[in-house]
Amino acid sequence: MIRQAKGKTPRRPPPKKPSSNQKDPVGVYCRVRPLGGEDEECCIEVISSTTIQLHAPEGFKTNRNGEYKETQCSFKKVFGVSVSQRELFEYVAKPLVDDLIHGKNGLLFTYGVTGSGKTFTMTGSPGQGGLLPRSLDMIFNTIGPYQAKRYVFKTDDKNGMDVQSEVDALLERQRRENNLPAPKATPSRQKLDPEIADMIKPEEAYKADGMDEDSSYSIFVSYIEIYNNYIYDLLEENQEDAIKPKPPQSKILREDQNHNMYVSGCMEVEVKSAEEAFQVFWRGQKKRKIANTRLNRESSRSHSVFIIKLAQAPLDADGDNILQDKSQVNVSQLCLVDLAGSERTGRTGAEGTRIREAGNINQSLLTLRTCIEILRENQMCGTNKMVPYRDSKVTHLFKNYFDGEGKVKMVVCVNPKADDYEETLLVMRFAEMTQEVEIARPVDRPICGFTPGRRNRNQAFKEELSRKLEERGGPVDRDVPSVITHLVHSLPPLPSSELTDPHDDITLPRLIETLQSRHRIRQMMIEEYNKAANMMKSMLQELDSNLISKDNFIHEQNGKLFEKDKVIQTNKAEIERLEKKTKMQEHKIDILQKTTKIYEDDKRSLRQELETREQRLHRELSEKRRMEQRMHGVVSDTQHKWEKECERRVNAMQLEMQNKLWVKDEKLKQLKAIVTESKTPGRPDPPPRQTQPQPQPQRPSREERLPAKRSASPSPVPTATPVRPLHRRSRSAGGEKWVDHKPASSLDLGTVLQPVIPNAIQVSAPSEKALSKCDRYVLTHQEVASDGEIQTKLIKGEVIKTRGGGQAVQFTDIETLKQELTTVSSRKRKSSEGTPASGDRTDGAWTDVETRCSVAVEMRAGSNMGPGFEHHGITKRRKP
Repeated sequence: MIRQAKGKTPRRPPPKKPSSNQKDPVGVYCRVRPLGGEDEECCIEVISSTTIQLHAPEGFKTNRNGEYKETQCSFKKVFGVSVSQRELFEYVAKPLVDDLIHGKNGLLFTYGVTGSGKTFTMTGSPGQGGLLPRSLDMIFNTIGPYQAKRYVFKTDDKNGMDVQSEVDALLERQRRENNLPAPKATPSRQKLDPEIADMIKPEEAYKADGMDEDSSYSIFVSYIEIYNNYIYDLLEENQEDAIKPKPPQSKILREDQNHNMYVSGCMEVEVKSAEEAFQVFWRGQKKRKIANTRLNRESSRSHSVFIIKLAQAPLDADGDNILQDKSQVNVSQLCLVDLAGSERTGRTGAEGTRIREAGNINQSLLTLRTCIEILRENQMCGTNKMVPYRDSKVTHLFKNYFDGEGKVKMVVCVNPKADDYEETLLVMRFAEMTQEVEIARPVDRPICGFTPGRRNRNQAFKEELSRKLEERGGPVDRDVPSVITHLVHSLPPLPSSELTDPHDDITLPRLIETLQSRHRIRQMMIEEYNKAANMMKSMLQELDSNLISKDNFIHEQNGKLFEKDKVIQTNKAEIERLEKKTKMQEHKIDILQKTTKIYEDDKRSLRQELETREQRLHRELSEKRRMEQRMHGVVSDTQHKWEKECERRVNAMQLEMQNKLWVKDEKLKQLKAIVTESKTPGRPDPPPRQTQPQPQPQRPSREERLPAKRSASPSPVPTATPVRPLHRRSRSAGGEKWVDHKPASSLDLGTVLQPVIPNAIQVSAPSEKALSKCDRYVLTHQEVASDGEIQTKLIKGEVIKTRGGGQAVQFTDIETLKQELTTVSSRKRKSSEGTPASGDRTDGAWTDVETRCSVAVEMRAGSNMGPGFEHHGITKRRKP
């Protein structure tokens, strides 16, 4: 439900405008500015008349791989550094001026980075006039003879135009001239600046063709600027106050009855010549906001809009005066916009107010870009998104042009120096996107119902009358006004009528005779006039009959033309439908191509991923096979090892049982001897026990430990104590200085013989500094052996200095440290000398035998003690 605000007039729906199904894309042109210095790097190259190429400067990388990328951009026309202002005007602004004279609107704006030549393109310089002065010159060259008198056309302050009679216009002119101060003259009487007069050379003047000579014209100009998103009138004359100057008042945008946007309260000046119009522009240009920045000495800080409004009204049926009908007045306008350049505050060095100005400029240009993007998306994808025209005054003011009120053209100005490459790249992307937006083509204005050629109708009628009279022959017939004039000149002069004598008989008769002759000539003149009138009447009747026949013929031709127009409209509709269908198909084809490309990329990536996974699977399978083979070897080695271990344990248990039986037998023998000695009388006491160490019983060899029958007589008790054989120290304990390279992941296995390197530098990773201070090098390396145990290898080498000043290592020796499990009795001797403890009984000699027999030590040395000898660890196991 739509709620209506209280006290406000409801909004009227927009009037139905004649729609045109034909659309034209936005015309985008590119102009390249010459480099400021010869030593500057150029990043733009003109390839053809429609294409330029951008070269990324050194240090600027555009893709993910860090490579330089070259970009090509296409335009409707590319103007190089050697193109003149005249050639630019012919291609860009001249068609817009033709449309303006024929009653159609136009919008032309310059766009680019700051310092790219936008103001020069629009305004120009003396001798090189830009688009604006050349457009004014062409307009006044065309409508000069057909201009209406000043103040015949009058603005109504609502974006409309009124027409008043010549008398009212004369009174208006006198009133305004009287209100002007004495020193100031009218704009037409002001002295022109020499720069304005020399803007355009006479040989470069242009004139439009096909204008309507049966109409009167008048030109109105206005000049505004959009500064910080506020609109200011540059032609407004404020009273200057030296003590307290009054700031200019901002204007607001309004919508007229036709829903077209205009600046309310903006001053519109009527001009009658190109010089006067450009002088008005120059007066407003002096009030425009400009500033000196690091990139441009005269940088525009606002968007300027110069509006040329052409009022056109037809003449009446007689072709003498302007038709006093406001509905017949046609108003067309051409907007020339000089947009401020986009800039980065980091490059311009802006501070304070300049930063705020740059932010507002960039924001308005961003809004323009957003509006163009949404328009393009709505047209290409068929969406109906709202275009944010109201977010900026620039887009809000020109919203009607993008909705189909006139042609839109843009001149992209670029500076080819490498410092502006990044900003220029963004400008090119916006320009290419703008070319894809289509604007509805404006329809032709309706022609009034009067006969064309009314202005020169009397002259044509006189020529036709003279031709008819010449065909009929005779002096009178040929030239009736000349005959009448001859008769007038042949009239006799009146004689003197003064009577001095009452008896004068000569004066009165002479006067009577003269009057009678003059009367006869008068009768002849009346006859000539009547004859000419009759002839004229007959000629008019003949012309009427001819006109009737011509009108019938014209009606017939109009009927045929109407039928042809219907056929043409039908064909145009069919062509537009087919073009629209073609565009839709092309759009679908583009979408399908993009989708196909995406699918192909996905397919390619999936294929690469599949190949990678297959290779990884093959590697895993081969690794699995190698692991299976290795595990089979480890299993077989482990099985063989455990078989040997079980065999060794069985032999050890058998030997232990034999030792136990042997010890028991010895105990029984000793007990028997004691019992026997105690029963024998007079036997001396046994001698005291020897304190020297008794030899311990040797452990049976590996062959004796094999399962065999126990001998009947026990073997003698071993008395010698097993002594560990001495092993020589590792070679790494020499007198040289060593680099001990031991990785942080090395494990301490706890082998009996550990390498001792007293004079060494311990490092976890070798370095050139450590190698330069040492003569020898040892690397500790650990790996898993075939039996599943971890073995440590000491890889030794000599440090050799190279010719280049570095160090190299030459490996000469490898030592292996390995730990193995062996079995020994768990009980230790109570005394290393074999003597009993202080708490033992004197008669417990068998205890020493048990102690000596309960310990068994096995040590097996490596067979190779050279470079690669092995250190085997010793592990003790307690007797169960």
